[in-house]
Amino acid sequence: MRDEIEQFGVNPANVDGHRKYVEKMEFNFPLLSDPDRGIAQAYHAVKDDGQGIWRSVYVVGRDGKIRYAQRGAPPPDDVVTTFKENTRGG
Repeated sequence: MRDEIEQFGVNPANVDGHRKYVEKMEFNFPLLSDPDRGIAQAYHAVKDDGQGIWRSVYVVGRDGKIRYAQRGAPPPDDVVTTFKENTRGG
């Protein structure tokens, strides 16, 4: 299932900082830079201080509908199970 999903992360850090972080964490997906926090604001992930970001997981279907949304770092199995339940029959 994971191989079927196009994955990426979003973070307000700059591109150079991302490059080092991706290498350190050995991510197998791209990390996009959101320095003005526009993406974070659109997904209601900016903390009340306007600077901090809530770690959040979203799965967006090819049709643009949000199939899964959870604040924090849910276990991958929870994401996959919920995603499968929300896409049955479609």
